[in-house]
Amino acid sequence: MIDMWWSVGLSVIAGLAVVSLTHYWYRWSNPKCNGKLPPGSMGFPLIGETIQFFIGGSMYSVDIPPFIKKRIARYGTLFRTSLVGRPVVMSSDPEFNHFILQKEDKLIELWYMDAFSAIIGTVANATSTAHILKYLKNLFLNHFGIERLKENQMMNKMEVMAHQYLQSWSTQPSVQVKESIASMVFDLTSLQLLTYDSNKYSSSKDMSKMLANFLDGVMSLPLNIPGTVFHRCMKDREKLLNMIKEIINEKITSPEKRLGDFLDQLLNDREKEEGVMKECLTEEFLVSLMFGLLLASVETISLTLNVVMMLLSDHPLVLKELMEEHEEILKSRENVDSPITWKEYKSMTFTTKVINETLRVSSVAPGILRKAIKDIHVNGYVIPKGWTIMVLHSAIHKNPANFEDPLAFNPWRWKDLGSNTQAKNFFPFGGGIRHCVGAEFAKVFMSLFLHVLVTKFSWTKMKGGGDATGILAVSPRNDFHVKICQKNDIKAHSS
Repeated sequence: MIDMWWSVGLSVIAGLAVVSLTHYWYRWSNPKCNGKLPPGSMGFPLIGETIQFFIGGSMYSVDIPPFIKKRIARYGTLFRTSLVGRPVVMSSDPEFNHFILQKEDKLIELWYMDAFSAIIGTVANATSTAHILKYLKNLFLNHFGIERLKENQMMNKMEVMAHQYLQSWSTQPSVQVKESIASMVFDLTSLQLLTYDSNKYSSSKDMSKMLANFLDGVMSLPLNIPGTVFHRCMKDREKLLNMIKEIINEKITSPEKRLGDFLDQLLNDREKEEGVMKECLTEEFLVSLMFGLLLASVETISLTLNVVMMLLSDHPLVLKELMEEHEEILKSRENVDSPITWKEYKSMTFTTKVINETLRVSSVAPGILRKAIKDIHVNGYVIPKGWTIMVLHSAIHKNPANFEDPLAFNPWRWKDLGSNTQAKNFFPFGGGIRHCVGAEFAKVFMSLFLHVLVTKFSWTKMKGGGDATGILAVSPRNDFHVKICQKNDIKAHSS
């Protein structure tokens, strides 16, 4: 009799467990919503579709990431999923994305993936405050904006640095492009941001290399255990933060060493400000901010220049027209060795097309993240309050409806693209109030680097490349080595 009751009891418990798990699974797969959710799958409870998202193919691929491509084909331009335990709606709808990015603080707010927040630190939360964001934007524009660039002093530094680095690379059997360019970008931006002289620190090369590979950690599972990419990035982050903290402490204790750079302005304002602003400009925030700015500049510029050099190697007609444009600038000068001017930069129309096309085919990340602060109604669906929204600019940049043969590298396509098409279908530097204020700085630097490269040097690809269709066949993370040679006769080379 006792055995029978035990059996009945165990059967009841097992039945209740099955019912409970079934109910939980159903609730997970069908979240509460004041309307109709976008189509899609929430994956397994808690895990969601995280594993498929992170390991479903390289995020560096020229094509749309496989995870996103498959779901767009199945569900359309708006679909739901779950990543790292969070419900997410992904959108490749240009009209909705353009609309939603204009509605920050009304319908959406800034949000980062857990891995990114852990790596960036306190600046991720502080910059979500409107008055802090406005202050930092104005400060950045004062030091790196168009008006500052027009003064030519910074452009001259860029040109000189590009020449020095290319000259140095030409003495080596070969160079690994992304890491080498990362070192150059780090030297320039760290000098402008915090007067960091790389010649005084033997670890500068290691620091630039660490920054150049941080995107691997951002786009990985946030598992901080030895052996993972995320763990390596967190260890590297600690080294970089300590370096920045040392510089900040030196400037705080020795005001006479402030030379008017970006960090000096922050420290001066910190000493003058009162109330909320002073509370925000903590030492921890300043360290996190400097790290974030260095990371953004090094990762974005080094990756883009790496890709453009690969693409130019595989597209001789593009390279030929690019060379002609820059050699025409030299021919029009009274003194061929004069430094570049703002007017000359603005005349680089084909160069701009090359950079735009490179940015289009090589999105650094699959999308832009925001969080819904209200229920959002779109195309008959509802995105519930609290859900994450990922604006899939990587997919929009490859939409054949706006970009014919989207995987082909074709800078000439930009000649006929209207301003409205570009505004809603091309935003490599973000959109809305968070459009990157360093966009012009980055484009100027890339243009000047290409100017020096094609007028004074040539290069030969040693490994990697693309196929005949124009689709890049090698990940920018892979070793892409080139042999740099100095030109002795520009006209002879171009002919």
